[in-house]
Amino acid sequence: MPADARFGVGRVTRFYVPLLLQAFSQSLSYPLVAGIVTHGPLGVDALTAFSQGLMIMFMIGALGGGLVTTGLVFAKTRVGYTAFCRLNALMMVFLLSVQCVPALPPFSGWIFSGLFALPPELAEIACRTLLMGVVMNAFFFLRNVPMVVLFNNLESGKANNATLARIVVTLALAVAFPRLGLVGPWWGGFALTFGVGVELVVTWLYARPYVASMPGSPAGEADSAGIPSIPRLTLEQFRFTLPLSLGGFLLMLSPVFIATFVGRTDCAKDMLAIHYVTLGVANPVAFAALRLQTVAIKFPPEYKGDRRLLVYAIVAGLLLGLGPLAFSTPLVGNWYFGSYQNVPPRIMGTVRLAVGIYSLIAVIQAVRGRIEGLAALAKRPRAVMAGQIAYTLSLLLVCSVLLPAGVRGWAIAVTAIFVAPICAAATVRWRM
Repeated sequence: MPADARFGVGRVTRFYVPLLLQAFSQSLSYPLVAGIVTHGPLGVDALTAFSQGLMIMFMIGALGGGLVTTGLVFAKTRVGYTAFCRLNALMMVFLLSVQCVPALPPFSGWIFSGLFALPPELAEIACRTLLMGVVMNAFFFLRNVPMVVLFNNLESGKANNATLARIVVTLALAVAFPRLGLVGPWWGGFALTFGVGVELVVTWLYARPYVASMPGSPAGEADSAGIPSIPRLTLEQFRFTLPLSLGGFLLMLSPVFIATFVGRTDCAKDMLAIHYVTLGVANPVAFAALRLQTVAIKFPPEYKGDRRLLVYAIVAGLLLGLGPLAFSTPLVGNWYFGSYQNVPPRIMGTVRLAVGIYSLIAVIQAVRGRIEGLAALAKRPRAVMAGQIAYTLSLLLVCSVLLPAGVRGWAIAVTAIFVAPICAAATVRWRM
């Protein structure tokens, strides 16, 4: 094992903190542009439609969600890298084509007006957001390749710098657009897409020297069976990616399921607004905690029973939870949710309560990330997929039980989001 991949609190922290900041800042982009969306003519209701359009986009993009993990395992030589680039490009073209389908009639009506029960003006916003998101999703796929190169060279700091460039650009647009009167879902989508494009360019500039110095020949020679290495490796990587991607797709269906149940509770508009604005704070923390998966891959156990990274994950989760806890206070919460997010006063107390409960989710997600990272390292993608299936099924079960019991919509969402990752982590651990 290379010396720089051995466990040490300082060494792991230097690798993890940039990943944490990157995940946090990536997720932060969405609540930032919420200020652009909610100051349009339809107010906070437009954010519900905008979020549901993005939700479908991310759900389809999740079918390529295993690509980064695949690159971390396979794209360490020139041949493996070339095969990974080919796989990434093929999946990008296919999935972007699939993304256009739900935005076209009659599918758009079935999904947004039927499944989500949105009124016509909000269904139209959700549909246009999904279609506009094709460009943004393409940028995400293209970013996979340089991101993997940087992670494999333990250069998470440079990947984070690229994401910081994205967040600075997005923040600048989030401040400038409302002052210029450029508000509403279209301008919110433009701000997101432009920021991701900047991140893609910066990431590629950072990764180029590492690609040039990558070991191996540019094109793989035929193996002993006469099969070209690159096509063979592309197929092998696809087989590794497929369980992760299918599981990721099920995982991304979760917000769709939650929104479907919450949208059928009393005061559905208020319940959905609470759900989405609190997730805007909770998701950055949860995604940052899940980055322990990458850390677990790059810093594997050094001996049987090595649980040092597990302890590290728990402590990191507790520290991350301080963020949502701060948003539950009157000082921070009333300013952010009231002044910036334009949340009506009638639901302000519930919003702060919900986001305070979410402060504990980071510990669960950090432990889960560590377990899933060990499964990927052992080349057990089916174990990860089983965990994600358990995530989806447990979420559905919780919602199905609580909805007829008359539980408030926001409480259904919070309970499901807590129970599901616990079931996922337990299932992966059991399969391992």
